[in-house]
Amino acid sequence: MPEWTSTVGTGRLARLLGSQDAGGRGPEARRVPAYRSLADGVRLLVLEGRVPVAARLPAERELATALSVSRTTVAAAYEALRTEGFLESRRGSGSWTAVPAGRELPARGLEPLSPEATGSMIDLGNAALPAPEPWLTRAFQGALAELPPAARTHGDFPAGLPSLRQALAERYTARGVPTMPEQIMVTTGAMGAVAAVSRLFAPGGERVAVEHPSYANVLQLMREAGTRLVPVPMAEGLAGWDLPAWRHVLAAASPRLAYVVADFHNPTGALASEAQRGELVAAARAAGTVLVADETMADLALDLAPGEAPPRPVCAFDHGGSTVITVGSASKTFWTGLRIGWVRAAPEVIRRLVGARAQADLGSPVMEQLALVWLMTSGGWDEAIALRRAGVREYRAAMVDALRRRLPDWEFHVPSGGLTLWVRAGGLSGSRIADVAERLGVRVPSGPRFGVDGAFEGYLRVPFVVDAPLADEAASRLAAAARRVIEGGDAGLATTPLGATT
Repeated sequence: MPEWTSTVGTGRLARLLGSQDAGGRGPEARRVPAYRSLADGVRLLVLEGRVPVAARLPAERELATALSVSRTTVAAAYEALRTEGFLESRRGSGSWTAVPAGRELPARGLEPLSPEATGSMIDLGNAALPAPEPWLTRAFQGALAELPPAARTHGDFPAGLPSLRQALAERYTARGVPTMPEQIMVTTGAMGAVAAVSRLFAPGGERVAVEHPSYANVLQLMREAGTRLVPVPMAEGLAGWDLPAWRHVLAAASPRLAYVVADFHNPTGALASEAQRGELVAAARAAGTVLVADETMADLALDLAPGEAPPRPVCAFDHGGSTVITVGSASKTFWTGLRIGWVRAAPEVIRRLVGARAQADLGSPVMEQLALVWLMTSGGWDEAIALRRAGVREYRAAMVDALRRRLPDWEFHVPSGGLTLWVRAGGLSGSRIADVAERLGVRVPSGPRFGVDGAFEGYLRVPFVVDAPLADEAASRLAAAARRVIEGGDAGLATTPLGATT
């Protein structure tokens, strides 16, 4: 009985390996034997999740022909992968990918390390921050005081607590978008919201247009749901959406759904202008495409002048109310541990989402909802967000300074909000840098996690979520990783102790 559960075609594997070569490792890397370079390439594809675990690889002769190398080179690469635990083989069944015993299975999103496991590792894998105390504690103290009335009910609120739906509706109304509580469904984080909308509007096989690059976890969610992703390139730098490209894709591909991040896009940090928002909504309406606007970063505007208003929400341009579905969350802005998100949509859409929820998670935790109600009705949310913005401004300045000093050849634009830098890694492979950097003691996600089919190999996403000393140490370790990649010495590295100089 075969041990593999899927296959990777020869052409696809060759393209994925070719995207790594496009990222480059510098001329010195040519000293690495061809078989070693091939084995490292396959290993990175497995670690990135771009080639699944338990995927059958092409036969040696077929892959050698596709890559224009000798069969001996492929055979030696496969043998190296078997020795390292990344490949298993059986006569008659072929060879399939694996991971060494004790190592976690890879995923396209980068899972956070537990605090106990972090040790000397600087974890920049996730754009997340500690809670803005004392506001988290105060919020749950307020929630505890309001718990007795809720505790006397069945506790089952599939659309969310009425008080939270009311508070969220009032916040949208205050932002210039009149909203009723019937237009709100509370979810378990923004991912719960996107998953619910995707299940309803884009079941397996439907086309979904996505920005390119886009948020890694949403891309993975949609892949696993069987949707067909249609990438739409972003404009250069922080210019936001490429509207001619969007109009072309919406008209030519007729995607059922489109997913966008208008406010401090993850990973690029771009902020869409009001004109762009209006034009994209009009194009989606004309194409019959439902536009999902993720605004989880919207409250993290860092450079607004006193009295300056941010762009209006994307849904403000949906005058008919049937084109835009908005997704929000407390997790990015306030604290990742407060897993409360929401959907704002037409009442009929909310009713359908609530009706379908019985096949998912039924509802969101009551205590967390009460805590968010307290924040939004007591003034605590606005004070906590002001505190958050001040801290993030300092973190942004520290990371920008550290990268520019330690890695002057790396290129990036400084966003006016959000939590992330989208960094072009000086012509090097982002996947290789990320792999080596983790063994040197800093975790960063490489560009292909945010792309479709191996795109953005030359990029890294670097969050600005640590203070100046840690930012400098992280940049130092990234610089050391880049040097290792250039030299081709990217194997067998030990983790550098925190505070050590490299």
